[in-house]
Amino acid sequence: MKRIIAAEAPVPISETPASARLDSADLRLVLALAGTRTTVGAAASLHLTQSAVSRALQAVEDRLGLRLFERSPRGLVPTAAGETLLECAPRVLGELQALEARLRGDAPVQTLRMVCECYTAYHWMPSTLQALQARLPGIALEIALECTADPIAALQAGEIDVALVSEAATPRSKRVVDKPLFADEIVFVMAASHRLAARPSLSRADLEQETLFASRLPTRDMTWFTQPLALERKSPLCFQALPLTEAVVDFARAGMGVGVLSEWVAEPHLRRGDVVARRLASGPLMRPWRLLWRREVEPAASQLWQVLEKAAPRTASLPQLRARSRAR
Repeated sequence: MKRIIAAEAPVPISETPASARLDSADLRLVLALAGTRTTVGAAASLHLTQSAVSRALQAVEDRLGLRLFERSPRGLVPTAAGETLLECAPRVLGELQALEARLRGDAPVQTLRMVCECYTAYHWMPSTLQALQARLPGIALEIALECTADPIAALQAGEIDVALVSEAATPRSKRVVDKPLFADEIVFVMAASHRLAARPSLSRADLEQETLFASRLPTRDMTWFTQPLALERKSPLCFQALPLTEAVVDFARAGMGVGVLSEWVAEPHLRRGDVVARRLASGPLMRPWRLLWRREVEPAASQLWQVLEKAAPRTASLPQLRARSRAR
């Protein structure tokens, strides 16, 4: 009797993927159209003519058999298919660029244009980023000071890539990522000789008789600030905007009112002993900070967020600062 030996199953050979109907130029085209909402704007961004952009959009929609944008009074609006493509395009382009750099053996460098919503953040951010640069290989950060006044608009227009914000409402867009970072405490700074300086904490009634100096006026979306201070009462608090931190402290030092500052911004001034800081009797006012970025820069911005999340500005606690002040 012959011995029958079972033949081994053949090792499957990987099939070559079918040709894609999209290429990197299509993805960049769609991202440019979504960012500018017009063929004119996309043409300027891509260094093409408007007619070339229109033809390219028509060509990709024909290949896919899908509409990617609809025209509206607000400009070009992505369809459901367009939104899906926009959600995936940044990651695909990023992976393709990384693959090309790996094949060449390059150390790719990506520049991120960044801005802070509040000027006070510039007290710690530049030195922090410089210290953390070694932990951000392949990323070059550029601070866009000219976009500080309205970082959300600059982000949506593609003028910046990343925004550090605390008070602005988050835009509802699938193309913008919003991640929480940290929270800092807002304190009330006054001259050491001020009538309220002897009190361990302050009430809203105490503040009703003072001019409050701040780097910017409070807005409704600052619920962490407006609700504890009940700013909607009939007896409003008196705020005056002074964009410079030094001006806020100097006016408070001169006894002309009370400064409203982040504790880590106030700390160097508190060490001198001529001004003191107090918090609200109902509890600390914690201001939340977030990092927003365009999905087009997802890999690099996510890496920046991971680093900044662990680099929140640290200060001594209020009791410690009071103790130092008394010691002087």
